[in-house]
Amino acid sequence: MAEQEKIVKLEDIPQKQLKDLLEFPCNFTFKVVGTNRPDLADDVIAVVQQYVKGDYNPRENISGKGTYKSISVDIVAENIKQVETLYQELAKIDGVRMVL
Repeated sequence: MAEQEKIVKLEDIPQKQLKDLLEFPCNFTFKVVGTNRPDLADDVIAVVQQYVKGDYNPRENISGKGTYKSISVDIVAENIKQVETLYQELAKIDGVRMVL
């Protein structure tokens, strides 16, 4: 008798959550992508400093056509709530298209 093939649905597989993958405190990088404007990095840093005090040196990259700019910022995250809050607050910045 042939062994019956088992079908596994994606929703049946336990998904690891971000909090399960990190040990706090830890280094964490946020990458914010938005419209290319001169003060985007300043706005990103202002939001980050509200939740994680410190001096930051953001890394900036401009898209090939010059339409978008990405800002990467490294922080030391103390807990998952801090990371989740920053994702939400960074997404609210004017012109931001995504936060990675």
